[in-house]
Amino acid sequence: MAQTNPPFMSGVPELLLLRLLEQKEMYGYELVRSIRKVTGEAISLGEGVIYPALHGLERNGALKSRRKAVAGRTRVYYGLTAKGRKRLAKLADDWRRVQGGIESALGAPAHA
Repeated sequence: MAQTNPPFMSGVPELLLLRLLEQKEMYGYELVRSIRKVTGEAISLGEGVIYPALHGLERNGALKSRRKAVAGRTRVYYGLTAKGRKRLAKLADDWRRVQGGIESALGAPAHA
């Protein structure tokens, strides 16, 4: 059974949300589905993770939101701000650095 929130996932929801919202505005459940799709089902984050992350990013000025009526329902769409783009660039750089380090360690010969 897959672990739903392993410790190394810290910061991953924020990175994925910012990356997806860099491309276009989305509403919460659309983001949940998109994360599953773009990660090939490797990462599945529920609304209990996504909505608090969205609200925190909005409070910090990385996202803006707007209400939009769609098919008789009101949805809250989120979009990236300039501050959010800067945050995304930093998180992506950090992730690439860590990923490179992990790949180096995994490729290094084991010490006896």
